[in-house]
Formats: sequence, C-alpha cells, structure tokens
Amino acid sequence: MRLLTFYLAVLVALASTAAADAAGPAGKPNVLFIIADDLNCSLGCYGHTVVKSPNIDKLAARGVRFTRAYCQYPVCNPSRTSFLTGLRPDSTKILDNKVHFRKEMPDVVTLPEYFRNLGYVTISIGKVFHRGLSFEEVKTEMDDPKSWTHSIFLTGTALGRKGEGRNMSGGKYPWCRWLAAEGDDTDQPDGQHAVEAVKMLEKHRDKPFFMAVGFHKPHDPFIAPKKYFDMYPLDKLPLPRMPEKRSPEAPWAIPKGLDFGMFTDQDRREFLRCYYAGITFMDAQVGKLLEALDRLGLAENTIVVLIGDHGYHLGEHGWWNKNTLFEMSTRAPLIMAALGSKGQGKSSSRLVEFVDLYPTLTDLCGLKTPAKLQGTSFRPLLEDPDRPWKKAAFTQVQRGKVAGYTMRTPRWRFTEWDSGKAGVELYDHEPDPGEYRNLAGDPQYADVVAEMRKMLRAGWTAAGPQ
Repeated sequence: MRLLTFYLAVLVALASTAAADAAGPAGKPNVLFIIADDLNCSLGCYGHTVVKSPNIDKLAARGVRFTRAYCQYPVCNPSRTSFLTGLRPDSTKILDNKVHFRKEMPDVVTLPEYFRNLGYVTISIGKVFHRGLSFEEVKTEMDDPKSWTHSIFLTGTALGRKGEGRNMSGGKYPWCRWLAAEGDDTDQPDGQHAVEAVKMLEKHRDKPFFMAVGFHKPHDPFIAPKKYFDMYPLDKLPLPRMPEKRSPEAPWAIPKGLDFGMFTDQDRREFLRCYYAGITFMDAQVGKLLEALDRLGLAENTIVVLIGDHGYHLGEHGWWNKNTLFEMSTRAPLIMAALGSKGQGKSSSRLVEFVDLYPTLTDLCGLKTPAKLQGTSFRPLLEDPDRPWKKAAFTQVQRGKVAGYTMRTPRWRFTEWDSGKAGVELYDHEPDPGEYRNLAGDPQYADVVAEMRKMLRAGWTAAGPQ
C-alpha cells in the first residue's frame, strides 16, 4: 500500500510539472539584456584608466567578464540581426543598415520571440533591433511585432538638444558632432528609456520576463548632459599613437568614403571626450536598472547580460568609426551575470561570439534550444571561465562586391579579402595587439598563413569548443 501511494505521488508530481511547463515559464529566470550602441571596451572593468563606468564595473564584479568576445559583423543592423536570430550574416543575408531582417527571413524565430512563445513577457525599450532612424525622428511602432509583448521608443526633449557643441569635421560629416546638452538625464532618450525600464520592472516583477534595453550612447551624434563632459578635461586625455614602423593598410581594411585626415589634435581630444562622456552617461542609466533589480528583489532570479553591439575605433589605424575587421571593431564588451554560477566575479579570456548569446540564454533558462542556431552555449564558461573552449571567432564585412572574412584565434588574427585575391592579413597578438604589422607576406610565416587559411575555410563548425 505504501509503495502504491509513493508511485501515485510521483505520477502526480510529474503531471504537475508537465502542466506547469505547458502553461508557461513559472519558476524560470528572468532576462535583462542591455545593448549599448557602438560601445567598445573602454570601461574600467576592462582596464581602461580614464573612463568612469562604476555601474558596469559593479555588474562585472557579480558576473563573468569576457575579454575576447566578438561580433559577427561590426555594423549595427547586421550585428543585431545575427545575435538576435542566432544566425551568422551569411545566413541572415543582412549585410548593411538598410534592410529589415524580416524581408530576408519573414519566419525566423528571434531570441525574444522564442521567449514570448514560451510564455515570457517580452519587452523592448530603446534601440534593440536596428530601426534605421535618428533619435530626432519619431517612431512609435514596434521594431518587430512578433518579438515583443511591449515596445517603448522615445526621442528625448527639445531641451536635451540645446547646449554647447560643434562639428569636429568642420561640417563635412553631419554625424560627427558633439553637444554638452542642457538639462538632465531624462531630457535625453537614454535617460527616459531607463525610467521606462524601471517602470516595466515594477509592473512585471511577478511575471517571468525577457526585457531588452537598448541604450543609444555612446553612438553618434555625441550628445549627453554637460555634467558628463565635465568629467573629462581635454588636457587629461592622451591621444592614440600609432607605431612608426607599421605595415601599410591593406587596400580594403579601412572603409572608403570617410577621411579623418583633417582632424587636429583638438578634434581628436574632443572626439575622445564626447565618446567617453557618452559611455559614462549610459553607465549611469545601467546603474538605475541594477538598483531597481536589487530594490524589487529581482536580482537573485534575473540573468543580466550587457554587450556593445560591436567595437569602435578611437584613432587606431587613423580611423574614428566602426566597420573594420581589426580588433578594435570586431571585439566588444560582454558581461553576463547569472547569480549562483561558480565563475561569478571572474573574467574569461576564452573566445566567445555574439551568435552564442541565443543558445546560452535558452540554456540558462532551462528552455530547449532551437536546433538550427549557429552558435554554442557558453554556459560552461560561467562555471569554469578558464576551461578549454573555441579555437576561433569569426567576423565579416562587405565592401561592395568584395567580401572580407576574419578569424581571431587565441594568438592570431587572419583576414582574407575576396578569398585572398584582394588581400591577406596576419597579425600576431603577442607582440602586436594593435595589429600594425601585417605578417602575411613574410616567408617566415608561410606555414602560419597556410594553417590559418585552412581554419578560416573550415569555418565555425570546425572551431567549436574543445
């Protein structure tokens, strides 16, 4: 009789679990996914000695900081499309900022859509998917209605567009301007989005949620409240210096159409100041979200992810933008805090890719990972940040009809343009982390070039975790 009672109890428990799984994600972790536009690794927790980022540094102290995380395309729309679909750019066919991903993939199930289909409340605030709009234009509809339960996109106030500033290119490039704005944080879109995000956390605190918050800064135009500019006196900002002995740039390495040769040292320092001011302004908004998680008792059951959607050059290789296959453009910050993981507060130098985010989050939330994703869950690195992992990370760009593909290994960066017909680059990161000495044409490195070419052609499926 006791045995029968036991088996009945087990059957009831199994039935209850199955019913709960069918009904929704009760008991599953929440996700707060923070995306900062054009954010490179100029953060205190990444070793930067000038930029003030206390809130992101605090997040890194309670999560795992990945020091070698790479986007799959160093431009907004292709990068976001890739990591929000879990597919690489050659599969998404999104290679610029002009085409909405649904035109190429009308039926693809995005990361937030997958969570929504499984019962989560999904919330988009700010720029998550690429909208192709300036923040001075009004756009209220969702960037992708299939993905979100709620969507909020704000444009700031008129006061937030007044203040002291100038165009650093003498007017040649309209986007290349800074403004130390009047008003406070909430006169800017990012400040308003932080306020709305906190409201949504308060509203949905009792429901499993997937919230993505896209902060526009430090993206151009470089506008932030004046107090953040005041934190960076121009005479305290060291300029980037390129080594005297360096290789000529490969023909397709730097995009055509922008020429920063007119920049004076004054322009360069102002560019650094406005970019850094944007980071610190954005960091303050991140702090408001983290404070709300703590205050609302959500921190213990919320996975927090923070990334820059790709990297950004600040004068390296004479470039002040993105869209290159150099380290400064392909590498970006990635911090993931899943409380209870053994790697909490540590860093990992293992190679990870942004396309890995989709399967990692489904894995952490106990959800079945879709079979067709092209990344790999790096959940094991959250437990053991130093364990062996991927052999390489892959990024690509398109220059008209010329395709560029790069591969980053723990030691090398190898790049081919038009399958090698338009140029080959090889950089040894041990003596040359800035990637200024191209070794591809040096006979001493012929064997390395052959090995790297073989790995690049084998692709991501052959470079998976060891």
